[in-house]
Amino acid sequence: MKDWLRKHPSVRTIRVAAVDLNGQARGKRIPARFADRVVKDGTRFPMSVLNLDIWGEDIENSPLIFEAGDADGVLLPTERGFVPMPWLEAPTALLPLWMFRENGRPYEGDPRHALSGIVNRYKALGLSPVVAMELEFFLIDDSGKTLQVPPSPRSGKRRKAAETLALRALDAFDTFFTDLYDACEAMDIPADTAISEAGLGQFEINLMHGDDALRAADDAWLFKLLVKGLARRHGFAASFMAKPYPEYPGNGLHTHFSVLDAAGHNVFDNGTPEGSDMLHHAIGGCLAAMADSTLLFAPHANSYDRLVPEKHAPTGVCWAYENRTAAIRVPSGSATARRIEHRVSGGDINPYLMLAGVLGAALIGIEDKIAPPPAITGNAYALDLPQIPDTWEAAITTFEHSAIIGRIFPAELIRNLVLTKRQELHYMNELSPTEQVEVYLDTV
Repeated sequence: MKDWLRKHPSVRTIRVAAVDLNGQARGKRIPARFADRVVKDGTRFPMSVLNLDIWGEDIENSPLIFEAGDADGVLLPTERGFVPMPWLEAPTALLPLWMFRENGRPYEGDPRHALSGIVNRYKALGLSPVVAMELEFFLIDDSGKTLQVPPSPRSGKRRKAAETLALRALDAFDTFFTDLYDACEAMDIPADTAISEAGLGQFEINLMHGDDALRAADDAWLFKLLVKGLARRHGFAASFMAKPYPEYPGNGLHTHFSVLDAAGHNVFDNGTPEGSDMLHHAIGGCLAAMADSTLLFAPHANSYDRLVPEKHAPTGVCWAYENRTAAIRVPSGSATARRIEHRVSGGDINPYLMLAGVLGAALIGIEDKIAPPPAITGNAYALDLPQIPDTWEAAITTFEHSAIIGRIFPAELIRNLVLTKRQELHYMNELSPTEQVEVYLDTV
């Protein structure tokens, strides 16, 4: 990490930041000449900082504050090291951190540690998840009274309708996407295919598969920071919020994963299109935990505007082969690439919590040999299926009292997340939908 700074002498300031429960970057700005101290010894800020609400306010009844004296945690660099921040004018680097207690133990309220704990449980079984994510976002002109697609930097015109898989839509913002891919290269984010999506000014970029789940979540978190920051530099907004426009599909975040054994073999592959018993057990675990995990997939008030039947967001607890109406899809293709696509999450999630929930559920399915129900065929929305919670309040309560969630996450993280979401629920109920959009547009 010290070598990185010496190779980039133009970097005069750094940001050091950890991820809070809402996926927000919380940290400090430090002159680059003091960076060696942070690399060596880390830094400190209160443990309650990872438990703030979406406005950045303390949780009123959190035991982390007055009851515990608002004690500090120790923030140490993650293995990611420094990454540039190309959306800022001055050359700047970000050093991602995660939180530990004074005695060196991981702080159990840190979302990144939650995912690390799941990865370590896979490792104990000689297994390693391989993960990729597809992230959808809108480019938005929010300068007026209503949200609209930005004018094309090339033509000055605004697209009046969605253009699914249209090259014209991509080409209209070619300068932005060229800068975005250059920035991903500089930040070592494995951005692959970009497409235009079904919403007005909506796009999707795929992040490539990798056999390091922590790095996959890092990539998703950094990518969201990058897209939002770079869009502002180009004069418009980019948002991953679940549902910016009532009349268009929302932003999803689809997670593809398989699992390798110690020899590097995909344990979901048995040489057939159906896949192995372990594939089915992982699906069974994902389905068993799906309703209880909804708060992870839909963490905000606006998230539930996306979860509407027949609007391209799955609401029924089911799985299928090559069927995008199902919550769990097993894509076709080579048997060696047999994998699960988890399709419930919105783009507004915390990638660490979401991925810990998905991989943790799959692991429980593998450990308990949970058999899934039969795969569905046809339109999942037309079937009588168990449904995930359809309100934010119900999702919070279901998450709080779930036995299977207690097998995935530490009790402290569950408590902190529930307290955070109950406070946000209370104050969001005082806001109009327009005011809620203003809160979520740049944050999530």
